[in-house]
Amino acid sequence: MKTSRLSAVSKLFAAVAIAAGALSLGWSGSAAAATEPARKATVVLVHGAFAESASWNGVIARLQAKGYPVIAVANPLHSVKGDSDYVADIVEHTQGPVILVGHSYGGAVISNAVHGQSNVKALVYVAAFAPEKGETAIELSGRFPGGSLGPTLAPPVKLKDGSVDLYIQQDKFPAQFAADVPAKEAALMAATQRPIAEAALKEASGEPAWKTLPSWFIYGSADKNIPEAALKFMADRAGSRATVDIKGASHVVMVSHPDKVAAIIEDAAKATAQ
Repeated sequence: MKTSRLSAVSKLFAAVAIAAGALSLGWSGSAAAATEPARKATVVLVHGAFAESASWNGVIARLQAKGYPVIAVANPLHSVKGDSDYVADIVEHTQGPVILVGHSYGGAVISNAVHGQSNVKALVYVAAFAPEKGETAIELSGRFPGGSLGPTLAPPVKLKDGSVDLYIQQDKFPAQFAADVPAKEAALMAATQRPIAEAALKEASGEPAWKTLPSWFIYGSADKNIPEAALKFMADRAGSRATVDIKGASHVVMVSHPDKVAAIIEDAAKATAQ
């Protein structure tokens, strides 16, 4: 009888101990969950015409050093709709929050790449087009004085499918596109530039994402591809949360001023973090 009674008491103490341990673990788990830092947004970078993914290298290094996952998209540069759908597919397969960043023509692409994806939190325009529905890149760049791209273009390359590709003449590339970049680096950029289909620059935008998502803008005052006045107009129209105008900077501010470009991207990520 005594043995049976002792056994029952032992079992009771054991049950209490297990329950207490489980409760302790539960509190510990809750505390850990409460203090766990929010997941950082993935930054999706979309280059524009006459550039390629490596033009983001300086920005990527700085963002990765801060712990941000980064995807530098190889923009096809074939058509606004096709390029936007391509970026939209990448966004759809990216887990967690996304900050979309576009340079130059890439701005038109990110403006059309949001098809109801709830994970896109912000748009960052880097010397980029932010068109209204029905507007084209070529019309926007010519609406204000100061652009000089036309005379620097090489003879159009006519493809067998009937389309036309455009390049900047390599000897004119540094002054036109990258005047504040070291000469050797600008020469490399000229040699590795990717052409854009002429039709893409004449293609009208759909309903832009900047109407429903917060946007940030950064550009240079000495941009010869998209005049400063055009860039300011688009930033103001989009209701930019913050606009950075870098005095004397060329069209490729992400190459010549990667610190400032990375900083505004991080600002957008922090401002929209949940």
